[in-house]
Amino acid sequence: MKSEKEKMLAGELYYSMGGELAAERETARSLLKKMNIELFDDPEGRRETLRQLLPNCADDIYVTPPFYCDYGYNIHCEEKVYLNFNCVFLDVCEIRIGARTLFAPNVQLYTAGHPLSATQRAAELEFGQPITIGKDCWLGGNVIVLPGVTIGDRVVIGAGSVVTKDIPSDALAVGNPAKVIRNIEKTDAPQ
Repeated sequence: MKSEKEKMLAGELYYSMGGELAAERETARSLLKKMNIELFDDPEGRRETLRQLLPNCADDIYVTPPFYCDYGYNIHCEEKVYLNFNCVFLDVCEIRIGARTLFAPNVQLYTAGHPLSATQRAAELEFGQPITIGKDCWLGGNVIVLPGVTIGDRVVIGAGSVVTKDIPSDALAVGNPAKVIRNIEKTDAPQ
């Protein structure tokens, strides 16, 4: 029989309120408190705490506190990823972020979801679907990305957009729901 954590990571309905998952969220909350509040004026201390919180991210990730997540270990970032103030990453499933991707303030990535069935919600069941964001992307302020979305390379998502479906590479997408409004030239993409 699968554990609740195994169900969570597989994208199946799971119960998150007790046991191992609750303990892991508490560990993440302690590290977040340390990073966001206690070490706010200590960049080196924040960096060490960030390595503990986000063990699957490149060492040069830059996070401007405050930052919030559920677990931390489900977040995978390549080099030179930048998170501005107040980003929220609900990482019940994997979040994969490509190199040199930038997040403006208040960007929210939600891998967590709740069933449509009121009976299942009353039983405190939830599920997750992974989010993948490519290289050299820029997500504007207050962008929300919903569970299961893949965003290609070199994509710009306009401020305030809600991304409900996949976005192809080299696109500018805006709105609620976000829609591609034009393609972006690849000529100045980093090599």
